[in-house]
Amino acid sequence: MQAPGSKQTKTARVWAYVRDERPWAGGAPPGVWYRFTVDRKGEHPVRHLSDYRGWIHADGYSGFNGLFEDGPRGADGHQPGQGQKKAREMACMAHVRRKFVDVHQAQGSAIAEEAIQRIAALYAVEQTARGQSPAERAELRREHAKPLFDDLETWLAAQLAKVSGKSPLAAAIRYALNRLPKARPYLDNGVLELDNNTVERAMKPVALGRKNWLFAGSEGGGKAMAIAFTLIETAKLNGVDPQAWLTWVLDRIAEHKINRIDELLPWNWKSTTTGVAP
Repeated sequence: MQAPGSKQTKTARVWAYVRDERPWAGGAPPGVWYRFTVDRKGEHPVRHLSDYRGWIHADGYSGFNGLFEDGPRGADGHQPGQGQKKAREMACMAHVRRKFVDVHQAQGSAIAEEAIQRIAALYAVEQTARGQSPAERAELRREHAKPLFDDLETWLAAQLAKVSGKSPLAAAIRYALNRLPKARPYLDNGVLELDNNTVERAMKPVALGRKNWLFAGSEGGGKAMAIAFTLIETAKLNGVDPQAWLTWVLDRIAEHKINRIDELLPWNWKSTTTGVAP
């Protein structure tokens, strides 16, 4: 983000929050919501999701800790008797895998390679689970993925004792052992995913755009950018041409009743048009 008066820039942030129920045949349409902030403080996601209850897929960034509350919860992510105050964390296996990929590429470690192969076996189960109902997914995972998951956790703990505690491989193993307990809930809950790649994909347009236009001109410009990304990327998630949809919306929104604004959302446009703006 440009810093007016200093002839310099500062590192701002774009956050993405995605809902996508398609992997488990859910009924809600997919959507992504972007927010722009001038720094990476954890207070931002806590504020963004202050009213959210349920599960959140996330990486291990400590700034997310304020979103979560420790303790046993039900399948819907709520803590019995705790007033349903906060959300439940589901860790990302892709981030666990990435640590081992980095070590293997740098050192050719056999242990890192085996960890990658063991994680790949978990993903192979997910190929079968994709598109099935939550109950079917949970049953499939308990039968086929749980033994693999348990073995992975036990095997990693054994490997940690064999390597130098200061090595990158040990760091990757410790990260995995710390995150795996928070990834385990997916085995019994069919609405959860093994990773957070849905939102990783949602960040790609931001990363690509950054290479082209380099920076936001101001905080206000960054917030406008986040709104544009929200509209365009949500339309794309729903198989809607963003330009055609936005043209259609802008032609109607001035006279459209605000209490019926949902009628202009991209999934409703898709269901009432042939994909070409009238």
